[in-house]
Amino acid sequence: MVSPFLPTRSIFIFWSRPLPLGPSLQEWHLKCSHYFILVASKGESLAPASVLSGREALPPSREPAFAGTVSASVIATEAGASSLRRFGHRSVLLAPQTVLTAGGFGDQEGRHCRLTQLHLLRRRRRRRRSDSPEEKDWGGRTLCLADSGEAWDGRLFHSLTLLKDGWALVLGGRKSPASPALDACRLGISGSPDEGPVAAELSRLPPIEGLASPMRWRHSATEVEHQGEAYLFVYGGCSSGQRVRDDGCFLHLEQMQCLEVPVEGPVPPGRHSHGACAWEGGVLMAGGLGAAEQPLGSVLFLRPIEGGFRWQTLETFPPLIPRYSHTAHVHRGKLLLVGGVWLHAPSVPGVAVVDLATGQAAEYSIDTAPLEWPLMLHGHSSVFLPEEEAALVLGGGSNCFSFGSHLNRHPVRLSLGFLWGA
Repeated sequence: MVSPFLPTRSIFIFWSRPLPLGPSLQEWHLKCSHYFILVASKGESLAPASVLSGREALPPSREPAFAGTVSASVIATEAGASSLRRFGHRSVLLAPQTVLTAGGFGDQEGRHCRLTQLHLLRRRRRRRRSDSPEEKDWGGRTLCLADSGEAWDGRLFHSLTLLKDGWALVLGGRKSPASPALDACRLGISGSPDEGPVAAELSRLPPIEGLASPMRWRHSATEVEHQGEAYLFVYGGCSSGQRVRDDGCFLHLEQMQCLEVPVEGPVPPGRHSHGACAWEGGVLMAGGLGAAEQPLGSVLFLRPIEGGFRWQTLETFPPLIPRYSHTAHVHRGKLLLVGGVWLHAPSVPGVAVVDLATGQAAEYSIDTAPLEWPLMLHGHSSVFLPEEEAALVLGGGSNCFSFGSHLNRHPVRLSLGFLWGA
């Protein structure tokens, strides 16, 4: 009797291709990474390929080796914590101690739905007693819109990019797998982001030529500069019909239209749910899920050159373990990838660190012992606090018709200063 071992992640890819790309993709992927299917037969050997009806099985995976541990702590907020129980949202750091979060799916007034409320998380100084040292705590609240005639449309998997003028630009996203969000929006707050009363300002922009048809979600949008003018490089993502995009466009931020900018080098494979951030005038891009629904481990750099840009692959040593649904930050010469989904049980991604000068890559697990719930680092957002050399993880999790809804209960702070010797 022969009993071939067949990981359920191979079955996952076989059966999931006809299905729409919904939020439960990540939950199902994580679930399948912890099981296998045992097939018994008599006589001739039963190969895994025959079980997959001729489809190619996944190659053997490399088990991750962790170089250390990242400390995690709960960010206790005085109010508004429940409104950060969401996924598929986006967050930006408006000021050193102020975080704006928009969109996603989660808990609103005791029910799970697409969220129409904006959230502000702000750190405040306070003195508890006259003889006590000054302390800081975080306060969360739902933001009201300054113009009562406008409302957030409940999109998720959009991009939210903070521009140099202080406004955040909202592009793409979707309301359902077959209903993309078409309107681009400009989002900001009135009043001081650091203290005092504030309200959200939301204005819808006219259709952007070259961008709105077809619209995309699970993409990236990163501000770059070309010939002294500001652009937003919009790349990858998904569009209607479960298509994975391999194209990008340069949105001129003053004219608000996509313009042709020369790009040299081989076009990278299409991807969505990747991480991207600005670096040295260009865009760093890492990981993502490809058109064949395989996680990617490449690190790409859209390098600025005279007259345009050039795609360049950055080699890492050892090769970066493929992942998707993570977030990315760059600080003091290191690329940080927070969380995500990979195909390596029983571990889950913590923080990957790539030294951009040497290409040296290392994986760090996250110590979740101080948390009272399983930390889910997919479908989340994160912001990097440069002064503290720490990352704030906001929201995260997913819903699934088979496995239920799982949402992170509170924001979490990851202490990363040790990466730079602090």
